Amino acid sequence: MQTRHSNINEIIMQAIFFLSALISVIAVLAICLFLFMRGIPAISEIGFMDFIFNEKWAPTNTPASYGILSMIVGSVYVTAGAIVIGVPIGLMCAIFLAEFCPDNVYKVVKPAVNLLAGIPSIIYGFFGMEAIVPLVRENFRGNGYSILSSAIILGIMILPTIISISESSIRAVPENYAEGSYGLGATKEETVFKVIVPAAKSGVLTSIILGIGRAVGETMAVVMVAGNSVMPLDQIGILKPIRTLTTNIVTEMSYASGLHESALISTGVVLFVFIIMLNTSLSLIKSKAQRN
Repeated sequence: MQTRHSNINEIIMQAIFFLSALISVIAVLAICLFLFMRGIPAISEIGFMDFIFNEKWAPTNTPASYGILSMIVGSVYVTAGAIVIGVPIGLMCAIFLAEFCPDNVYKVVKPAVNLLAGIPSIIYGFFGMEAIVPLVRENFRGNGYSILSSAIILGIMILPTIISISESSIRAVPENYAEGSYGLGATKEETVFKVIVPAAKSGVLTSIILGIGRAVGETMAVVMVAGNSVMPLDQIGILKPIRTLTTNIVTEMSYASGLHESALISTGVVLFVFIIMLNTSLSLIKSKAQRN
């Protein structure tokens, strides 16, 4: 009787888990279907080359122009800047927390890292406007609303993801790896950077992938510090205002209609494809690293 009851519970739990997984898959497929059904016809009407490789975005002009190349470049620049700032700091912080941090310091630093993950994007945006933008304005040229300000904010925002996952991956490395390294005469630093961190590279790469995904898709904080200006490619610079793909959508969707609205959805399609390509590329790098 007890065995039968256990079998029933197992079947029920399997059904629940399967349903949960199925809902996730259906949600992804529904999003893909919506984006491509609404976005592809607009790209066809505008013209693929004009949409992707045209720098001019002027939907209210006559004739209208729907070029997103400058916004694609802006998104790449901002994301690259966030990676340059956030990845080294996040990885070093994770190594410190996992291997070098005293217990009394860990009790303070770890909750602070977790708190960073819970801060809303709009708060990061306010912080950027009141602290980062004036800092950039006073120490560099320009008005402060720029790629650099956006990269700094996004670099801070991706820190919790990179730190938490990288730390967990480093702690998951078996103790005998370190013991074997110490047995061969290696120092603490040599053991950490030449043995433990390379052994945890799969988890570290995963954290970087998720951090990049956060940086690419962030909207509210970026729209508040980037300047939201569509710049020609020959005028784009690290200290110049910029508009990314996400900020373009959120800025104009409230009043867009007709082809303008469809073009914004098509911008979402481009962003979606961009994230898929990015994650696929990094996943291939991760798989190669695991094989090696």
